[in-house]
Amino acid sequence: MFVGVGASRVRDLFKKAKENAPCIVFVDEIDAVGRQRGTGIGGGNDEREQTLNQLLTEMDGFEGNTGIIVIAATNRADILDSLVETWKVTVDVPDIRGRTEILKVHAGNKKFDSDVSLEVIAMRTPGFSGADLANLLNEAAILAGRRGKTAISSKEIDDSIDRIVAGMEGTVMTDGKSKSLVAYHEVGHAICGTLTPGHDAVQKVTLVPRGQARGLTWFIPSDDPTLISKQQLFARIVGGLGGRAAEEI
Repeated sequence: MFVGVGASRVRDLFKKAKENAPCIVFVDEIDAVGRQRGTGIGGGNDEREQTLNQLLTEMDGFEGNTGIIVIAATNRADILDSLVETWKVTVDVPDIRGRTEILKVHAGNKKFDSDVSLEVIAMRTPGFSGADLANLLNEAAILAGRRGKTAISSKEIDDSIDRIVAGMEGTVMTDGKSKSLVAYHEVGHAICGTLTPGHDAVQKVTLVPRGQARGLTWFIPSDDPTLISKQQLFARIVGGLGGRAAEEI
């Protein structure tokens, strides 16, 4: 890019925005031009910094209600210039209702078996972002294609969630003492969690290794808790220690 081209394009952008107001100016990957100034080889003459300076000038130059809203997105907020970061709005991960609506959007171009419920998927994915949910359904569609299926079933959904949360599937253990020990451990989590009031319900127990885990016990959260009660904390401690207790028995 030639010197001054970036700043010129920013001026042209806001000129068109004013001509078409009210409107929204959306800048994706703002970190490409909005990173901390003073780090370029050319110092203040660096083209990227000139572009950012012009962007800041245009935004600070708004007078009254011009009908222009500027929105920028990034996943590298840590490298943004301090002036850009002052306008930062952190968008939290969606709650169960938001996840359901996001799943509906990404499920529009996919075919599902009758046993697949988007509401259940939303319940099972607390902490997932919109990108995570999109990736989940895409992974499930790829798995269904590899398995020669014409529709995504609950099996593909299960495997995709496991892969995103816990990692790639490892080699299944052969029968022996180690496998029995892992089985006792996981069943201990499940039993203690089930019998302790306030604990989430058990979804499934598996001995299929994923990531660093030799086995896994999955629980379904009843909601998206922002406040955790003393009873819930105690139940989680009991459930977490249940695996070790089962090994000793």
